[in-house]
Amino acid sequence: MTSTCSLDVEFADKINTLLKIPSPHEAQDYFDKLIKTRQCCGIRIKHDGEYGKGVYTETEFAEGDLVLKDQMLVGAQHSSNKVDCLVCSYCFRFIGSIEHQIGRKLYLQDLGLSASKECVEMYQHTSNGCCPDDSLDGEENSLMIDHESSGPCTSSDQNYKIPLPKEVITSLMNGDLVLPHSDQFPLPSVVPCPGGCGEANYCSKSCADADWELFHSLLCTEERSGTSCREALIKFIQHANETNDIFLPAAKAISFTILNYKKLKAARLENQESYSSLNSSEDYGFSLLLEAWKPLSMGYKKKWWDCIALPDDVGSHDESSFRLQIRELAFMSLQLLKEAIFEKECAPLFSLEIYGHIIGMFELNNLDLVVASPVEDYFLYIDDLPDPEKQKAEKITQPFLDALGDDYYVCCQGTAFFPIQSCMNHSCCPNAKAFKREEDRDGQATIIALRPISRGEEITISYIDEDLPFEERQVLLADYGFRCRCPNLTINSALRSSAIILSHKHIAGRSVEHKAMILKVPPLKFCCGRRKIYKLFISHLQLVPNQRMSKYE
Repeated sequence: MTSTCSLDVEFADKINTLLKIPSPHEAQDYFDKLIKTRQCCGIRIKHDGEYGKGVYTETEFAEGDLVLKDQMLVGAQHSSNKVDCLVCSYCFRFIGSIEHQIGRKLYLQDLGLSASKECVEMYQHTSNGCCPDDSLDGEENSLMIDHESSGPCTSSDQNYKIPLPKEVITSLMNGDLVLPHSDQFPLPSVVPCPGGCGEANYCSKSCADADWELFHSLLCTEERSGTSCREALIKFIQHANETNDIFLPAAKAISFTILNYKKLKAARLENQESYSSLNSSEDYGFSLLLEAWKPLSMGYKKKWWDCIALPDDVGSHDESSFRLQIRELAFMSLQLLKEAIFEKECAPLFSLEIYGHIIGMFELNNLDLVVASPVEDYFLYIDDLPDPEKQKAEKITQPFLDALGDDYYVCCQGTAFFPIQSCMNHSCCPNAKAFKREEDRDGQATIIALRPISRGEEITISYIDEDLPFEERQVLLADYGFRCRCPNLTINSALRSSAIILSHKHIAGRSVEHKAMILKVPPLKFCCGRRKIYKLFISHLQLVPNQRMSKYE
């Protein structure tokens, strides 16, 4: 039996108004102001009557130029990724220190948590990312481990890990043990949540204050945060961690709208508008809610259970049942969130129709949140040291690398909605792509020109791997609701000269294969050197972009 949400019936008209697609004039005005505020030079979002929104250049870009750095509107780190990466909950920079990052990861692994497991109760063990001293059992071991007796890790056994004594891990986390050359990779100090919870940490007070004002003050599990039901909020977070953590950015989107509504209302009161007039006019209150909702209204949306791609193991005959289960999952999540942070004046936001469309927006407009790990950079730095300095350093660092196994290079990963990037249309012959450069150390989306882009030309990216065969590309693009007919789909694959660059780097006995799929013509400036090739590969695979139509459809 399908569950029903009473708010969908009670506020049907208001829900339809909230979900109404903004007019071209409204969208143009909003994005013009957004681009000006964010100082995104050289681009403009324009509406094409046939194909919808698109991003166009107002200047020329050379191959390799930075086209756009887009700050996310709403984003969240994947729950399981929090085991491996301690990052700022607002800008997603890595925080603490190299020692703290490594020690914390090993400590959580010792508790039985890993990147492949959900970490529902992780922060009960690690308040503000630190481990308690009384969790240790007093084992006595030295830091030095006989690596020769254990033998090197081979490519067939890359995830083999050699555990370390707990007191060594604790001394690393608490700063008592300093690793050689870690001062080459300084990280911001950990700033705790203003509300006192252990879930959120920051790189600065400004990030902590911004996150509190925009999102976290309604979602903080500490009792003094002002949430109406702390227990329900904890259950909501646990349910998201156990089922699908896409519910977490959806909750942040609702929290953002509620807090924005309250801010707009307070501003009107400060302008000497009477409190009675604000509350006596239901239409006036809803107009404030519409204004608060505007940033989210610009994102392309469909109901999550209607637009989610079918898993490979779900056949067409089971599709209806699968989509119904997804709807029920969203309903359960919404009930917990409603119990935790419900606001009567913003009641339409807690309808299943709105909740489903918010989640669907992330499904259709998602460019993965990715931030490279400084821990990976650190071990690569040690590996590149000249002898005998390298041998001296590895006597200390090798035990930690062996304890981490392949998890040493795990980057920060999450889900985010980038408002400007989400307007970029697809092409199988794109002139730009998402690419994290060496200096890009936060969660912003970075778009780089693949070739020279002329003034007035549309900026396009590929939503899929454009080097896949024709049939596979069409299947993948169908998940976005269109069939692409751009030139790349009709060019003989033999004429499209491509190359796979392979490099092997042995780090402490591990064979690490780095790959990058690039076009020979035009060449990419950033494809020189081991790290550049590796990061291109990471960016290439993790591009899970957005949108609903192709410019060339």
